[in-house]
Amino acid sequence: MQLTPEQIDAYRRDGFLVFPDLVAPAEVAVLRDEVERLWDVEAEGTVREGARRAPKSMFRLHEADGANASAPFRALSRSPRVLGVAQQLLGADDLYLHHSKVNVKAAIEGSVWPWHQDFGAWNLDGIERPDMATYMVMLDDATELSGCLYMLPGSHRWGRTEAYLDTSTAYRLWSVRHDELIRRMRESPPPVAVTGRAGTCAIFHCNLMHASGHNLSMGDRWQAYFCFNTCANRPVDVANPRPDYVRSRNWAPMQPMPDAAVLAAAAPVLAD
Repeated sequence: MQLTPEQIDAYRRDGFLVFPDLVAPAEVAVLRDEVERLWDVEAEGTVREGARRAPKSMFRLHEADGANASAPFRALSRSPRVLGVAQQLLGADDLYLHHSKVNVKAAIEGSVWPWHQDFGAWNLDGIERPDMATYMVMLDDATELSGCLYMLPGSHRWGRTEAYLDTSTAYRLWSVRHDELIRRMRESPPPVAVTGRAGTCAIFHCNLMHASGHNLSMGDRWQAYFCFNTCANRPVDVANPRPDYVRSRNWAPMQPMPDAAVLAAAAPVLAD
């Protein structure tokens, strides 16, 4: 998938791009089957919340080993639509995944993700430069009612903003202080709600301010995320590093796979 000069300019200006209907319905169905297969798996990389104990985040789907390993998600992360786009925007062929995950906002009780920059945590992981981007794939329709993602255009050009550890949700997050965020938002374009049908994708800079609200709808909201870093920007050693599922130790360059590999990786249907 080759980006146009206009798309590259828009990414540099706004800090994100959206690609409607990029993943086909048949591929979305395969990926959703994988989420359902992993739903009740007890893994170190699965964080749960709410009365249903539904997953809030399921990490490390892109590797070939581990409890949450998924061949279809691994194939998608290496496809031209995902890896190829990240390579163009990061200006490097040798990329690896700092982590991958599926975020689940359970119907009614799925909680917020406060405003934050991904690099707020990743810099603490020992990554020195913000040469990173996150690629998101909608696994069902995302609406404002269901807690869609919001982006603050141009905020990646602020650089890294001082953050604090927010413990108000099931997964602790380095968030932006409210007074600083309000001051900045007064000077910025309005936030953009990233809504769309299942299969819509987006990629955004690691310093872009983003957030999502409570899911007030009757359906879950599932989205997959692939967090890319250049191999040259791999983490330096830090004291008490986070677990591998969130701070990968696999820094080998990712090898591309064809788009058709997503469907080919689906579990076979056994005949009666």
